Amino acid sequence: MSTAPTPTTTKQRSFPKIEFTDSEAGALEFPSSRSRKFTYYQPAKLRSTMYEDVTVDVQPDPERHLSQGWIYGFGNGPGGYPQDWTVAKSANWHAFLDPNEEWDQTIYRNNTAVVKQVELCLKNAKRAKVYDGWNGAWLTFLERNVGAWMHAENGLALHVFTSIQRSAPTNMINTAVAVNAAHKMRFAQDLALFNLDLSEEAPGFDGQAHRQVWQSASEWQPTREVVERLTAVADWCELLFATNIVFEQLVGSLFRSELVMQIAARNGDYITPTIVGTGEHDYDRDLAYTRNLFRLLVRDEEYGESNKKLFSSWLSTWVPRCLAAARALQPLWSQPAEKTITFAASLGAAEEKFTSLLEAIELDTPEELVK
Repeated sequence: MSTAPTPTTTKQRSFPKIEFTDSEAGALEFPSSRSRKFTYYQPAKLRSTMYEDVTVDVQPDPERHLSQGWIYGFGNGPGGYPQDWTVAKSANWHAFLDPNEEWDQTIYRNNTAVVKQVELCLKNAKRAKVYDGWNGAWLTFLERNVGAWMHAENGLALHVFTSIQRSAPTNMINTAVAVNAAHKMRFAQDLALFNLDLSEEAPGFDGQAHRQVWQSASEWQPTREVVERLTAVADWCELLFATNIVFEQLVGSLFRSELVMQIAARNGDYITPTIVGTGEHDYDRDLAYTRNLFRLLVRDEEYGESNKKLFSSWLSTWVPRCLAAARALQPLWSQPAEKTITFAASLGAAEEKFTSLLEAIELDTPEELVK
């Protein structure tokens, strides 16, 4: 007898039922949930700018958004971006916004424009053989002094601004300092390229002289000492103050603007002012954010007075050093064949600008400058 096959039963598979809990991303509806603009900060004006959208609060802060504290830290220190990396205080470091609105895109756009300008200037100079008409005294001035200044710019770029470009407690300050570093580095490279062109095109130009001048020439040693002292400062805020407020005013602008920019044309040189002028333009932009930052700290409702006393102590440390460096440069004013300005007039102009800057950030004039 044959038996009929037993019919097999089909196994039923079960799938979990989808339940919407309204906790998934994008489920919550709120007034600006469909907006393409960020609303977790208060813009400076009616509408937020691209600069604000890409810099404000990009760097997190436990005091604002991280309820569980820093999500990372250093093996031998505090986490994130500690506020005690400077003795300066602020009730709200995030109140600072860069007036230049510098961010990643502006670094490349602005520096590209400057690089093209410098390249075109140097190319036209070589094609027109303008270096052949420069007198020997002026070429000696360039090979020694403008070449020596290249070392100051390079030192500030690599060992001052680059070293502190992540030390401040907000992304807005660090971005501005990073751009400052890029400015200094590019300007130092521009001076190096200029030196190379002169070595190739200008008869008798010694392209290696700047090393000996920076390392041992007596008139440059106080400036070198100040730059090297700056690189040893650990407090990022003091370093920014001492460099952009004091050194650049009393030494940097004195050399670049009050000397080189004033006498180059009289010596038949229209190339050097174009190149050095880019450095002065950079400093004007960098001074704008620096002035705003320290004005904000001086006006701080909680720490303004203590910051004022702190900055005055920094002035008492760095103003004498920078004035000594400035006065040591006096022999440079007698080296060019054609002179249009005296050292006393140049130093007086630099001191006047420095005093005006201190007034703008509401600090008293140091006794060394009171006449």
